[in-house]
Amino acid sequence: MANTKSALKRIRTTAKRRLRNRTVKSTVRAAVRKFNDLTTAPALRTAMSALDKAVSKGVLHRNTAARKKSRLAQKLNKLTVNQ
Repeated sequence: MANTKSALKRIRTTAKRRLRNRTVKSTVRAAVRKFNDLTTAPALRTAMSALDKAVSKGVLHRNTAARKKSRLAQKLNKLTVNQ
């Protein structure tokens, strides 16, 4: 267990951040999963928005979000070209 006041505070703040980050990541995963099920332009927009919000909150790195957005867009384009 932590011995100092600052270490105890650190434990409290990391617990809060972990909960906040988990919520944001869960929202992103749900949006991506919904896009994969539907594969429509509105679902893509929602997923991209969730990824952008995660980046702005510091939960995801911007390059990670860019890579995921690119792959989602590629998937949608591939399906729309084949139809």
